[in-house]
Amino acid sequence: MKKIVVDREETPPLYRQIYLRIRTSIADGRLKPGDRVPSIRALSSELNLARGTVENAYQQLINEGYLVGRGAAGTIVSPLLKPAPVAANTLPHSLLQTSLVHSGEPPLPFQMGLPALDAFPRKLWNRIVSFECRNSFLDGAIYPDARGHAALRSAVAGYLGVSRGIFCSPGQIFIVAGYRASLDLICRSVLQPGDRCWVEDPGYVAANLFLQEAGAELVPVPVDSDGMVVDVGVQHAPDARFAVVTPTHQSPLCVALAMPRRQALLDWASRNGSWIIEDDYDSEYRYQGRPLPALKSLDAQDRVLYCGTFSKVLLPGLRLAYLVVPNELVPRVSEIADKMHSHCPQLWQVATARFIEQGHFGRHLKKMRSLYSNRRQLLVEALLEKLSDCLSIDHGVGGMHLVARLNPSADDQAISQRAKDAGLRVEALSNWYLTPTAERGLLLSFTNVVDKQQAEQMVVRLAQVIRG
Repeated sequence: MKKIVVDREETPPLYRQIYLRIRTSIADGRLKPGDRVPSIRALSSELNLARGTVENAYQQLINEGYLVGRGAAGTIVSPLLKPAPVAANTLPHSLLQTSLVHSGEPPLPFQMGLPALDAFPRKLWNRIVSFECRNSFLDGAIYPDARGHAALRSAVAGYLGVSRGIFCSPGQIFIVAGYRASLDLICRSVLQPGDRCWVEDPGYVAANLFLQEAGAELVPVPVDSDGMVVDVGVQHAPDARFAVVTPTHQSPLCVALAMPRRQALLDWASRNGSWIIEDDYDSEYRYQGRPLPALKSLDAQDRVLYCGTFSKVLLPGLRLAYLVVPNELVPRVSEIADKMHSHCPQLWQVATARFIEQGHFGRHLKKMRSLYSNRRQLLVEALLEKLSDCLSIDHGVGGMHLVARLNPSADDQAISQRAKDAGLRVEALSNWYLTPTAERGLLLSFTNVVDKQQAEQMVVRLAQVIRG
């Protein structure tokens, strides 16, 4: 048996540490059925602990069947236990190779999808949360409304009417745990296995994978400088059940869907009784002029399901997003939401509602637009200074990341992997395509670039990766 070591600075009580170490030794096979363990006196002397501490640990192990007391003969591992299997704690190689989109690890330089974590108003937020904790009980004690907290749904309806030109009632709004939860609710409500679905090519990888898992047949539709080429979608799959678009700020190319194509898309959906899923994921961030109106604001025939999120404007850890559904679908979506009952944390919903109602949300967005415009410029200048011979930068006017085009002969996927090995989170543009005609480039977030020095340091590391 491996020598037992305890740490008086650790949180678990000392008897619990002894208990866990002996139980682990039994589980991984270092202590086998019938093996004798040190006596209470010997172990307490070795560890310089009171005998009662060791006795408490042994008694718990005996009560749970791990050890058996034999009086003067000492204490042994229960002979009734089965021998531990070889390499019981070894994961299959395939599981070890699994790559998670969100692993819970600290963010890396250039990592996409994250707001400026250093600029979040933590003190203000904590004050609101503390107030709600002190002054509310019933809301957080009972089963919550599966559609979302009423105050947040009302606050979102008001915000969308003013900022996005979407006039909807709180009854049309559902609070969900992120964009993919919106897709889940939509798919469970109206998708039939085998339904054809237009998706942008390139487009949001995680959404495409989710839709495939849900049983949709994806129809890639190319994207150019004016957004999704609607005519190609009509040509290839005129009877598609859905179209998934990012019209205000295309993901990942950062272009906007032109007005003629918006009208063509809405006309197609109206003629065919199809649905449009609008992902308006970071429309608040436009650095020239005012934010573009949402596609939903033009939806006279009520064919658009509008998805928004607080992950990009507040914090992704809140797991808060919202779905606006046409009036026709409200009963069906409500029924499915009630069956799923996968609601978001009630405290975060109430706090976010107060954050919006008290005017903090609007002020926060205004501050972040200015901050991101500056941070974007810092990264652009550093890239042009260090890597102008290797890449060119698309001149988008909004969003939270840059598209850096590489030479056609460059392998963006290999560069992305080398960058990951070097501690940088760089996305390969070609990975976002469903068709073989993929362009080569890198997707780089600038939201957490805090100053010029950091921008230059990040780009120097990236240059070393690209040049090998």
